[in-house]
Amino acid sequence: METVLVLGATSDIGIAIAKKFASEKYNIQLAARKPELLGPLQSDIQIRYNVECSVYAFDALIFHSHSMFFETLSPKPETTICIFGTMDDEEDAFNNWSLTQRMIDTNYTGAVSILNIAARSYLKNKKGTIIGISSVAGDRGRASKMIYGSSKAAFNAYLAGLRNKCFKDNVHVMTVKPGFVYTRMTENMELPALLTSTPAYLADVVYNGFARKKNVIYIKWFWRYIMLIIKSIPEFQFKKMKL
Repeated sequence: METVLVLGATSDIGIAIAKKFASEKYNIQLAARKPELLGPLQSDIQIRYNVECSVYAFDALIFHSHSMFFETLSPKPETTICIFGTMDDEEDAFNNWSLTQRMIDTNYTGAVSILNIAARSYLKNKKGTIIGISSVAGDRGRASKMIYGSSKAAFNAYLAGLRNKCFKDNVHVMTVKPGFVYTRMTENMELPALLTSTPAYLADVVYNGFARKKNVIYIKWFWRYIMLIIKSIPEFQFKKMKL
């Protein structure tokens, strides 16, 4: 039975993805900055799905700890899913460098740090899968998501490069681009129901994409075409718009 590592397992999306893969009979490794919060999820997964489930402490921002963290994983996971991220108020971040840096370091630098380590392990063994949960916000820079979107754009570019690097050695990399999702991170936002998915729906789409070895998937298919339209707007016109 193969093992899946979930980085960011206390998030709503992390919980849903862990349960989905467990339901498909994968052993689960839950990793988060506050591992003490994962006990109930660990017990639920073990009892409900009859698979092994272990808990690890992981902090995306403590970069020097990432190598040791991966070394302590037993067994080494065949699949690593990077879910963690943060989204602060954009105006607050624009005026406060510490918030900007936290978004960049969480959404990009920390993700690259741990995924480089996982990728090296997979390349050595000539097998493995990496899944990165990014965002449609990274498809084009907008004032309303300038810092968050740019961190996700960087993550998208990294995953694309990693996919190119790893393909010849039988290591698959999948980029996931959700639109709006009902989570604790978005609970104070007014979201359009038609364009918004649930964590459980997202988890189903991610698993199906994983099973079919997709390269880039959008949660709710029409986001691909919404973002295609947004990307096609000429810059001289786009810069005048409020998006």
